[in-house]
Amino acid sequence: MKRLRLLVVGVGGQGILLFSRILGEAALAAGLPIVMSEVHGMAQRGGVVETNIVLGGIRSPLISEGEADLLVGLEPVETLRALPRARKDTVILSSTDPVIPQIVKDGLAQYPDLSEALNRLRENFEKVYLFSAEKLAKEAGTSRAANVVTLGALAGTGILEIPDELWVESIRRAVKPKYLEANLRAFELGRAITAN
Repeated sequence: MKRLRLLVVGVGGQGILLFSRILGEAALAAGLPIVMSEVHGMAQRGGVVETNIVLGGIRSPLISEGEADLLVGLEPVETLRALPRARKDTVILSSTDPVIPQIVKDGLAQYPDLSEALNRLRENFEKVYLFSAEKLAKEAGTSRAANVVTLGALAGTGILEIPDELWVESIRRAVKPKYLEANLRAFELGRAITAN
């Protein structure tokens, strides 16, 4: 496998750590060298959360400006905020569902209009996948599986060279039995977004 740098961004409560755990376990099961570094911020209050994941024997777990091969965003503003760490050939996958911060709810700030910014993504990057992870998660049976929808979209690209059965086994190990079937459906719906 070639060396890859994957940056996963979002906000607290979106399940980025579960996303990263499933990905990490699937990569290890596939025999891929992997190193991860998590930045939690104020995760429980809707603060920024990111995971730097490097595969293929890269020693530094941090992704600097212009180094991301893949950028995965569970929240669109966080995807936009992470763009300096991408390049023109970075593959970008992002949910378009905003998570409104408390400061906006309190009327002290405004959430930006995303339509123009997200359209510019398609103009400035070679491969961009934008989707409503929340909508697909609800279709799967639980709105809390948007992270697994996004994981499925990542798996569907085939870039990570992890067989489907290893993704599924990692989901089975990480998700509580009560939510397993909905999460497996969410994974498949996400996978269909990017599968060739």
